[in-house]
Parts: sequence; structure tokens; C-alpha cells
Amino acid sequence: MALKALNSKDAASLDEDLMSVGGFSLDQLMELAGLSVSQAVYRVHPPSAGKNVLVICGPGNNGGDGLVAARHLSHYGYKPTIYYPKEGKKELYTRLKTQLSALTIPFISSSADFQDSLKSTSLIVDAIFGFSFGGPLRDPFPEIISAMETSKIPVLAVDAPSSWGIESGPPESGPGSKFMPEYLISLTAPKPCVKFYKGRHFVGGRFLTREVADKYGLTVPEYPGVDQVMEVGVDAEGRL
Repeated sequence: MALKALNSKDAASLDEDLMSVGGFSLDQLMELAGLSVSQAVYRVHPPSAGKNVLVICGPGNNGGDGLVAARHLSHYGYKPTIYYPKEGKKELYTRLKTQLSALTIPFISSSADFQDSLKSTSLIVDAIFGFSFGGPLRDPFPEIISAMETSKIPVLAVDAPSSWGIESGPPESGPGSKFMPEYLISLTAPKPCVKFYKGRHFVGGRFLTREVADKYGLTVPEYPGVDQVMEVGVDAEGRL
């Protein structure tokens, strides 16, 4: 099956169509995206491989996906910790934080706590930047991405490895230039940068309507059973 890559402009437009024509709310889309991320984590790193998971969240919707994923991971038996150095300002993110606090999931915000958490975690979820990232990196994110890049802890990136250009892939130099997460989950559809990716690749987001998929020329993956994710390969042209 060939899955078409979706550029950042079309990805944003597709989300708008899902909310207008498709009748979805942002909350629903984020919930389904975060559920997909949590299932990808379970697939590559079951609790038996280590329950401590560090979820690094950015201030936008990609970070929101990470917050949702952390809630599901807690219910699966993991022990997630949230590193949220620059919090999103939407009321939606405040509600997600309330849900996580009710599960006593810890939040950290300092660089020192982040470095300490790296010593005890068994998996990192990179939910910092998504398809809207256009650079350049601003503090505190260069330090965070450098830490993920040099760490021996496996990383699962949400939608795109943070610091990568959605079209151009990893930066030529600086933080992220050698960042190659072990796992990547593309939400709704792969982004063009996937052609630079060399790890295990999943697609997730089982909510596309036929009308919206046809508008963007997308093939709806045949997800097995009740799964929200499916592992796919990538060839040299970025086709799946």
C-alpha cells in the first residue's frame, strides 16, 4: 500500500476540514491522536520492558497529543512523567493537565529535573513539535533536543522528530542534525520528512472520513482489528 505524504499546509487544512465538514472537535482529534501514540508505545515498548516513560511536551497541539498519550499510558500500567517546560495556553491543555494530576502523574519543568528523569526512564516520547514547526529552535528546546539526540534511551517521535523540517528533514547542523529516533508515529498521514527517516515507522489516527481522504488523495490504511496504529515501511522515495 502506498501512503501519500501530506505537507504542513495540507495537514492543517485537513484538520480544518475534519472539524468543519467532518464534525470533529479539536478535543476529539487530540484524543484520537494521543490514543494512537499510546498504542504505538505499547507496541514497541510494553510495560514489561520498563514502565518509566518520559513524555516531553511542547506548547502546541503536538504537546497536547503527548498529554493525552500519557493519560492512556498510565491506565495501561506505565509510570509516565511529563516534562512540560513551556506550557500551552489553551484551556484544553489546562483540562488535560487536570486529568493527569488526578492520576498523580508528575510534571517537571526545570532542566535539572529533566536531566534526573533521563537517568531513570526507559523510553522517551518526543511530543514537542508537529507538522507546523518551521524553526528556528528557541530556548529551552535546543538543550532538550540535544539531550534526546545523544541519549542511549530509545525515543518515539510524534508526527515528526522535533527539530526536523517537515519538508527538508533533519537540520544541516546544530541540535537535531543527527537526531534519529528509534520509532516514529505519523498521525493521519506521513509528512514529507519521512523519506529521511530510518527507524520503525507507524501510522495512526483512525478517524479519516472517505470524503476528506479523497479530497487530499489519501489512502485510508486498513488498520487490523481494533488497532489505532499500523506499522509501515518507508522506501527511498518516502512512499509507504
